[in-house]
Amino acid sequence: MKVLIANRGEIALRIIRACREHGVPTVAVYADCDRRAPYVQQADEAVGLGANEPSESYLAIHKIVAIAQQVSADAIHPGYGFLAENADFARAVEQAGITFIGPSSDVIALMGGKTAARQVAVRAGVPTVPGTDGPLPADATDAAVMDAGELIGYPLFVKAVAGGGGKGMRLVRDPDLLIRAVQGARSEAASAFGNSDVYLERCIERGRHIEVQLLADKYGTVVPFVERECSIQRRHQKVIEETPSPVIDEQTRRVLASAAVRLAEEVGYTNAGTIECLFDESSGEFYFLEMNTRLQVEHPVTEMVTGIDLVRWQLRIAEGERLTVDPETALVPKGHAIECRVYAEDPAVGFMPSPGVLTFHRLPEGPGIRVDCGVEAGFEVPIYYDSMISKVIAHACDRSAAIDRMLRALAEYEVSGVTTTIPMFRWLMATSDFAAARFDTTYLDGALLSGEGVPFADTQTDDGLEDLVVLAAAVSVRLGSNRVVRTSKANRYRLEDWRHVARAEGLR
Repeated sequence: MKVLIANRGEIALRIIRACREHGVPTVAVYADCDRRAPYVQQADEAVGLGANEPSESYLAIHKIVAIAQQVSADAIHPGYGFLAENADFARAVEQAGITFIGPSSDVIALMGGKTAARQVAVRAGVPTVPGTDGPLPADATDAAVMDAGELIGYPLFVKAVAGGGGKGMRLVRDPDLLIRAVQGARSEAASAFGNSDVYLERCIERGRHIEVQLLADKYGTVVPFVERECSIQRRHQKVIEETPSPVIDEQTRRVLASAAVRLAEEVGYTNAGTIECLFDESSGEFYFLEMNTRLQVEHPVTEMVTGIDLVRWQLRIAEGERLTVDPETALVPKGHAIECRVYAEDPAVGFMPSPGVLTFHRLPEGPGIRVDCGVEAGFEVPIYYDSMISKVIAHACDRSAAIDRMLRALAEYEVSGVTTTIPMFRWLMATSDFAAARFDTTYLDGALLSGEGVPFADTQTDDGLEDLVVLAAAVSVRLGSNRVVRTSKANRYRLEDWRHVARAEGLR
């Protein structure tokens, strides 16, 4: 088998390493700005995509499939993000006679639609958050939408059917604001996903985001893994993940795992996937949210507590092997693992992206530390893509020791040339709330908004930089980012950088 990796950065390098251990040659594809990226240097072959804009590089389905045929690749691994959950891409790969390392295109299409996935969960006997059974009709009257909202109850979310990462989502507490929220969510969803369909779903106050990793082979075997806690989020995007969850007991873990298996079996799932749930800590109830039909960014924490290489198993399943993972090994964690996603962003100015050249980059090392990284000193963090540069994972005998180990690693991590989110993690890891696991999906946003005890809470807008803010916001939406784009007088980003991206994306 020869594998083409339809992705970039740290996940591309992670897949290359798994392929090398598996004895499989790799082919990297790269945008112009990634020409000197570490993953390009590590691949056995590399082919340029001839552009930087996502639509002409890592989202160019026909271009990537043509390259795979050109280099005689037997399989394509999509990583995560970009085309990883694009059913049209998976179908094009299948039609080209190439193995797609993931579930079938039909399953991706089915589970990629939030309302269709909810219906699958209902058939599998998995609880779902109360909401509309399907998308709101495009021609639904305001009165019909209001009636639906009243039936579900407030607060509620308006969510994009094809959405993710907080895009196309609106929280509505006041019924009088529902129609405006639906209109706004439709518009954002159409821009981000090419699909304006939305649905309504009740908001579970103070919920925790819990997910179950799965592996499934072609012979009907499904293996669930110990749950991951992903409640530390910024604007609905995860920034810290850990396993096991500090609030899930053994009985609940088994119930979650059983529900995840039933759902996977209902659709004939194969390869790696994740069932995401909302856990109501006050009642002990959990509700299905969605299924991610791909490898997750946070997969390393699961690997650290189980000793199971999920990416290599993806390769083995794609080759037709039977799963031989012991379910007990997968469900009984050995210690505790925490992951921090390090972004080239400035927490002091509303997490504005901080593109630039890494003039110095020293990674933490030592016992129990793993760093999945896609950059090195001298590499220029581009303005075209997601700004994550690495993931730091700490593994120890228990949660308290894992926190201490992560704090030590973050103190060792040194970066110059760009601003990163490392200071935010140093602050958060040292708080009593995090130590006691007193948080939910709203915790981080609330703490940053209040600014109380936060050393980088300067987010006052400077009127003289409004043009920059508007451009950055427009570019963020077009590029699929949900970054906060407020700024301040401390900002040092060059307006011409954003104008360049805006022109490239047809925004100016």
